[in-house]
Amino acid sequence: MDQSFRTISRSGDVSELYRLIQRDGNILRHFDEVEFIETPLHVAADAGCIGFAMEMMKLKPSFARKLNQQGLSPIHLALEKGHKEMVLRFLEIDKYLVRVRGKNGETPLHYICKVGNHAILLDRFLKACPDCIRDVTTENRSALHIATENNRLDVLQVLIRTLKKNNYYWEELNRMDEHGNTALHIAASNNQTQV
Repeated sequence: MDQSFRTISRSGDVSELYRLIQRDGNILRHFDEVEFIETPLHVAADAGCIGFAMEMMKLKPSFARKLNQQGLSPIHLALEKGHKEMVLRFLEIDKYLVRVRGKNGETPLHYICKVGNHAILLDRFLKACPDCIRDVTTENRSALHIATENNRLDVLQVLIRTLKKNNYYWEELNRMDEHGNTALHIAASNNQTQV
């Protein structure tokens, strides 16, 4: 991405975006042709420019599922930067973005399970897409594994409450990662009695 496009995306200048489109109607096509690329939506999500990001989502919804060279989608970046409103707007447009797999197969739900329940986003993720709780990483680690490993009792309570409402409760509770560990194994090996 050239520096001027990056500046426009970071500043959130929608008018300038349309000036670029008027000069070259195919200006956004290049981003779809490259498999791993930082799109203007990535830049806007990173900077917290909600208006620009929503305009870009309207123009090129495919950008929301694209991974940059670090293996992150725009919703991953918005989460990392703490742009809660941006994350919620992404979910309003496409609730399945919570299931986009980034580096190591980690989804936005997995990220929340690692760092904690930012501004009650976990509840919103699970309400928008309840089955996202079943997504696993490339190491077959579930949200329960990740929350346990990171001693996130707050997250575990929400996950267990959600799982109890589903017919796959025991299946998820007994899911083993690639090393044969369940979340309970991880908690026991780390002496996490509350978990």
